[in-house]
Amino acid sequence: MPKIDANDILEQLSWRYATKQFDPSRKIPEETVKSLEKALVLTPSSFGLQPWKFVIVEDQAIKDQFPAVSWDQQQTKDCSHMVVLTVKTGYTRENVGEFIDRMAEVRGVSAESLSGYEEFAGGFVDQANEQGFIDAWATKQVYIALGQLLYTAALLGVDACPMEGIDPAAYDKILGLEGTGYSTVVACPLGYRAEGDKYATTAKVRFSVDDVIDRR
Repeated sequence: MPKIDANDILEQLSWRYATKQFDPSRKIPEETVKSLEKALVLTPSSFGLQPWKFVIVEDQAIKDQFPAVSWDQQQTKDCSHMVVLTVKTGYTRENVGEFIDRMAEVRGVSAESLSGYEEFAGGFVDQANEQGFIDAWATKQVYIALGQLLYTAALLGVDACPMEGIDPAAYDKILGLEGTGYSTVVACPLGYRAEGDKYATTAKVRFSVDDVIDRR
């Protein structure tokens, strides 16, 4: 399989920034949206359990409700697509079983042949529930997905703005997530930068490689 040129990757990562103003007239092509969806699905997770769901909002009537519960951040309504990353709360051993069934289906084997892995992953989930950190663990997985989304968007030339400055409970209500077992963690508007966004040309501020990389 051909490799992506390293310089191209770095150029796109330098190009991306937390977009402050989107051009509401520009929409992401459907083919590109599907690629972003697949990238989210391909996100790695602890034990491969994928304790999440991603809600992608294109409906303008829904997007118009977001600024009021997002510190008035206009990106939430002006973007082409709003991605809301949610966590599966109260993840249980039963959910592990659902993953094992899916693994058996995809790999063409019996669920019984995967009993060792079910015990391994399930044992961790049981312990996490007993010790009260299951939701914290699951939420960390969602942030891996956010990173994958930002990286893929940059490679595809799509602008993004990850944001925690939102009211998760209000998002859950707007999206009808209450009682579903899923809860909003973080959001990420996607689209194309407006010509007037001054931050598009502002120098990116990062500490030097020597400051943040320790090679041994």
